[in-house]
Amino acid sequence: MKMGNRIYNVVIIGYGGMGSYHVQLIESNQQLAVGGVYDIVDYRMELAAAAGYKTYASLDAVLADQAVDIVLIATPNDVHKEIAIQALQAGKHVICEKPVTITSADFLDIVEVAKKENRVFTVHQNRRWDEDFRIIKDIIGNKTVGELFQLESRVQGANGIPGDWRQLKAYGGGMLLDWGVHLLDQLLQITDSKIESVAATLSYILGTEVDDGFTSFIEFKDGLKAVIEVGTTNYVKLPRWYIKGTEGTAVIRDWDLSGEIVTRNPDVAHVEPKPIQAGQGLTKTMAPPSEESTLKFPIEKIPAAAESFYENFVSTIEGKAEIAIKSEEVHRVLVLIETIFEAGATKSVIRRTI
Repeated sequence: MKMGNRIYNVVIIGYGGMGSYHVQLIESNQQLAVGGVYDIVDYRMELAAAAGYKTYASLDAVLADQAVDIVLIATPNDVHKEIAIQALQAGKHVICEKPVTITSADFLDIVEVAKKENRVFTVHQNRRWDEDFRIIKDIIGNKTVGELFQLESRVQGANGIPGDWRQLKAYGGGMLLDWGVHLLDQLLQITDSKIESVAATLSYILGTEVDDGFTSFIEFKDGLKAVIEVGTTNYVKLPRWYIKGTEGTAVIRDWDLSGEIVTRNPDVAHVEPKPIQAGQGLTKTMAPPSEESTLKFPIEKIPAAAESFYENFVSTIEGKAEIAIKSEEVHRVLVLIETIFEAGATKSVIRRTI
């Protein structure tokens, strides 16, 4: 039994993969309880009932229930806005799965209602808590590789787009909205600089009406150049993270945190590399640096974040903290996604301050 602080009842709208996952997260938080489930699909309601959760006959029934404190939206993307606005107007705090809306304008409509109703509204950009991202952010913040000037962030697989609504444009499907929203959100947490230009290519290799992947090239006003890529047709993956700074390079290959950091040894003067045989020629340019002129470090774990996503949400409701996923940050990511779509469609470099 949860003791001590007030317990907030959360109702899940949409009991699919993410909705059922949120149940686990909610039950692990000492101030939250799963108050029930609503889904338009009958067999999902049956699964929720079999798991012991209260089920609601309609969305209206959820919103009319005064015992419901928080509504969590884990439906297809196209209905996020209408559900969020109805829930806020019913006096509920709201957590919405990403992408919160398909357009940035729709998101601002939700924010306006949340302010008017004085309710806490946020988006589940949970990848800010990923350990690989927090390690990379720590390396950059500590200038372990010097001043950052290039960043590459990728997620790749060979399983295609999940075989459900994510393959359909009307529901807000496609990998830019699905995984791209996470990688772009992480990128914008790494630097305070404004974006200067965006170029992109979108992949439609699988023949669906939505993108099955994309590659974006983003330049910032402070000189940082970033490559953000999502692929679903990659049988051999490139590293999850690859960053270059003025004093070294770091790579994290996968979520298992395999990788290393290699930096210049400040105690050793430049050592001229020896030529190596490269194919049918010799090269010094591409020869590895001498062993004594570099330092190598493993990728090390860092302490857990001070607050989890849900802990921060509860603290914000109680006036003890500011929301971690801020509306202006979410809006900026959505504008960047729209710009990537535009750059891909027009095959041009979009020069725009974002």
